[in-house]
Amino acid sequence: MSNKMKTRKSAAKRFKVTATGKLVRRKAGQKHLLVGKSSKQIRSLKGNADVHPTDVSRVTEQLPYKKYLR
Repeated sequence: MSNKMKTRKSAAKRFKVTATGKLVRRKAGQKHLLVGKSSKQIRSLKGNADVHPTDVSRVTEQLPYKKYLR
C-alpha cells in the first residue's frame, strides 16, 4: 500500500497557484512598523509577487498536490 504525501500546511497558507501554474506569494514588511516607512515604500509592498525561480523547487517540494491550491 502506497503512502500519501503530506502537504506542509504552513506553505499551503503562504503560497497560491495561478491559472498558468506560477506560484505567488505575499510581499514581506507590511504588517507592522509602518510608521517608519515612506508612503512610496508602503504602496510598493501592496499586492503579490511571483516566487523567485531559484525558490520554486523548494516550495513545490512542500506542496506535493500543487494543483489543489487554486
